[in-house]
Amino acid sequence: MIKITTSENKKVYFASDQHLGAPTAEASFPREKKFVAWLDTIKKDADAIFILGDLFDFWFEYKTVVPKGFVRVLGKLAEIKDAGIPIYFFVGNHDLWMHDYFEKELNIPVYHAPQEFLINNKKFLIGHGDGLGPGDKGYKRMKKVFTFPLFKWMFRWLHPDIGVRLGQYMSVKNKMISGDEDAKFLGEENEWLVQYCKKKLTEKHYDYFVFGHRHLPLEIKLQKNSMYINLGDWIQYYTYGAFSENTFNLLKNE
Repeated sequence: MIKITTSENKKVYFASDQHLGAPTAEASFPREKKFVAWLDTIKKDADAIFILGDLFDFWFEYKTVVPKGFVRVLGKLAEIKDAGIPIYFFVGNHDLWMHDYFEKELNIPVYHAPQEFLINNKKFLIGHGDGLGPGDKGYKRMKKVFTFPLFKWMFRWLHPDIGVRLGQYMSVKNKMISGDEDAKFLGEENEWLVQYCKKKLTEKHYDYFVFGHRHLPLEIKLQKNSMYINLGDWIQYYTYGAFSENTFNLLKNE
């Protein structure tokens, strides 16, 4: 378990689901600039930054090639990391083919599953959130195919001009991949991430569960001292999380 203790007047920030590149590079460019401006603002008082997946709407790492674009956000992340601020990146369902580019080029650790963190002595379970809980069966089957080593090997043999274009098309068009066709609150009994968190609480106590993927800002009290938080997105809501001392706030970037 990674331990983080914030300094006085410092915070830990969380953001998810920017989906840069969707529906087109040109259309998402203003959102990229807005996200980069936010990163530039929070670096003044950030002790750590968590990016919880789907930063890109499509991402695939060939051995020597990555999708072009996203220079501003990659440059800002490199600047912040080089300044000594830890950044933790969690792979989402749109960038699940991320391998070691962030680790080698930016020195940013990449996680493919939820991880436990102890922040100011509060226990956090943090991840993107795709494929967790009792539902999402169609996506779970699709994820098994997409992460199967033979499938990735075969896709890598496509020329990048073909592979990236195909991946971008599928990512924008396929709602099963996007996971945002029902971005409205379904009630606690139908929110599969809520059910996942409640089941985890039967095994171990967590003060905070922090996820993305749902594209919907949510704060749900699970028990007296346990909260489920969904960070929303940077497409419609522009919301993010900020944890300081012992308080978590879900905020909107105006």
